[in-house]
Amino acid sequence: MYRSSAIALMTAMLAAGPVWAEKTLTIGMTAADIPRTSGQPDQGFEGNRFTGIPMYDALTHWDLSSETEPSGIVPGLATAWAVNPDDTTKWTFTLREGVTFHDGSPFNAEAVVWNVQKVMDEAAPHFAPDQVGATKSRMPTLVSARAIDDLTVELTTTQPDSFLPLNMTMLLMASPTHWQSLYDAVDAAVTDPKERAAAAWSAFAFDPSGTGPFEGDLFVPRERFEMVKNENYWDPARTPTIDRVVLVPLPDSNARTAALLSGQVDWIEAPAPDAIPRIQAEGNVIYSNPQPHVWPWQLSFHEGSPWLDKRVRHAANLCVNREELQVLLGGYMGIPKGSVEPGHPWWGNPSFDIRYDPDAARALMTEAGFSTDNPVKVKVQTSASGSGQMQPVTMNEYVQQSLADCFFDVELDVLEWNTVFTNWRKGAADESARGAHAINVSFATMDPFFAMVRFVSTETFPPVSNNWGLFGNDEFDALIADARTSFADADRDAALARLHTRIVEEAPFVWIAHDVGPRAMSSKVGNVTQPKNWFIDIAPMTIEE
Repeated sequence: MYRSSAIALMTAMLAAGPVWAEKTLTIGMTAADIPRTSGQPDQGFEGNRFTGIPMYDALTHWDLSSETEPSGIVPGLATAWAVNPDDTTKWTFTLREGVTFHDGSPFNAEAVVWNVQKVMDEAAPHFAPDQVGATKSRMPTLVSARAIDDLTVELTTTQPDSFLPLNMTMLLMASPTHWQSLYDAVDAAVTDPKERAAAAWSAFAFDPSGTGPFEGDLFVPRERFEMVKNENYWDPARTPTIDRVVLVPLPDSNARTAALLSGQVDWIEAPAPDAIPRIQAEGNVIYSNPQPHVWPWQLSFHEGSPWLDKRVRHAANLCVNREELQVLLGGYMGIPKGSVEPGHPWWGNPSFDIRYDPDAARALMTEAGFSTDNPVKVKVQTSASGSGQMQPVTMNEYVQQSLADCFFDVELDVLEWNTVFTNWRKGAADESARGAHAINVSFATMDPFFAMVRFVSTETFPPVSNNWGLFGNDEFDALIADARTSFADADRDAALARLHTRIVEEAPFVWIAHDVGPRAMSSKVGNVTQPKNWFIDIAPMTIEE
């Protein structure tokens, strides 16, 4: 009776007026499952957007505060960093004072060392094998960390690497103290240290602790994840006014659209293009902005691949009518000329022009020995949905039909997004490729390693990083080394422009689209900044109930 009376009283209080109403933002994601919540998300960068950046901080952050200026990095949990001029494999990071994890324990240099070890040191008691793939491949030169004092840490790389401060945006800091308490609470019957560590990380996923503007609150796998605001966040500009954020997996674009139109969610990623007029007519807002984000086919250079012939690679790039595809997507895509655009500091001056020229494509294919009666067979692995995948089935079917005009016989192998993303790290020679000659995984181009290096270096063949296609040679390794060892911005940009020039000319991709990140939100959601970045910051947003 007491419980029933309490519930009735609470219901009456909530009904009395907005003073009792919790401000809740509900988001419909493209992912089929909740991204990992324990500090290094999976589900691609959608995981970083929704369970990474809101709950955790890194040493460096992307500046997501401008819609007009390209994002650069700004201080996060580190206030300053510098490379050692006498040994450029060592960097010193000065840490922010007074930051605490959600469990109340202090953030300090030892916490940074612990978080480096969780993905770099297999001998560490808290090593997390399931977090390695989504982390180490994004910072392959980082090898160790050493605490100099409580607020100073030294990071060491395997080779001089001017990209490290950019890469460090990807290492999210979880609480060592909280993890240890969960480890200590594991049933005493579990005596194997690795099993105890795995159990502790599983418990951490349901009860996470970072330093970010939101704290984990409720986790129902494959159904929902809820976060609540961290009122004690160290950055006043990112201290939330929204009380609660609810994440819901909705991989089907029509289901996402229906959820928004019915008021079940306030925000959806990648709305169905043909529904955008109705979405807007019912008072919702579409946000988009050109993003450093490429939607390509990454090509295999494994033995027997048809893409080993550069004429075939060039022909495919010349046979896709991207302007027509843009119309199909309601205008919500950019037309690529490479991994970065003309005018970008890394553009260079490629001699190969990516354009729609089917006659030139057919001439190249004829020269390579293919024809209507003898098409080249290619198999492409893609997903049904997923982070940055835009409208993958619709887009791939369009490309499939386009390439048929240029003597390509394309087979699509459609899998669940996280499976494709995992396969991406295993490579074209792995059985997970299932005989595919290309893989469709979109990628961000915000920093040099993400944009170019990981796809064309012989040092990033799987499982090290994302050179799925096994493309690379001495020339490209030398271009990469030149960029990595150029610590002055102008010199580094010039070296990267030379690298991008050669990438476009050799065409290890079919560049199909650049994303503009369309997302639809209820008009109740305010203070939204859609940056020129693949990420977006929920923390400063507002919502009216």
